[in-house]
Amino acid sequence: MADDASRGLTPATWVTLSRIVMAIVLGPAIIIWGGIPAAFLIVLAGLSDFADGWLARKRNEVSSLGAALDPVADKLITVAALVGFMANGAVTGIHIGAVLIILLRETLIAGLREAAAGTQILAVSVLAKWKTATQFLAFLLLCFGPSGPALGFLWASAVLTAWTGAGYIIRWWASVK
Repeated sequence: MADDASRGLTPATWVTLSRIVMAIVLGPAIIIWGGIPAAFLIVLAGLSDFADGWLARKRNEVSSLGAALDPVADKLITVAALVGFMANGAVTGIHIGAVLIILLRETLIAGLREAAAGTQILAVSVLAKWKTATQFLAFLLLCFGPSGPALGFLWASAVLTAWTGAGYIIRWWASVK
């Protein structure tokens, strides 16, 4: 019988799977409790996002399963957080535009990754890592309400999200010509 590592169930993949479970809990935590409990989950999700990649590289156990699940976990956390913040009233009005930009880009890039699967790897850019960090900072601040800095970081992450999404599309398009 194959061991866990040969099936892609490395320690890093288990961390990624824990982030998927966190996504299930995150939306309701934002809606019901907000504040410190939601902020704790946001910080935990952010740390685990860093940890799974670090573990995989450090242990030289990068797996196709982990590589496939990591962006899914990221998107689930993002969707859960944004829906939670809209439901609890932290994001309303014009600021829903930032949410739409983020959600539409994330959906488009998920589909693009699926279309490119097996033929091209859409590697994460440095700017995309900054986008993720900006999103997590916006989410952390939004846990405590719709302040100017929180909404500013939400819009900054929406701009970075659109910019990096365009970069993925351009790279993909150039590769299929």
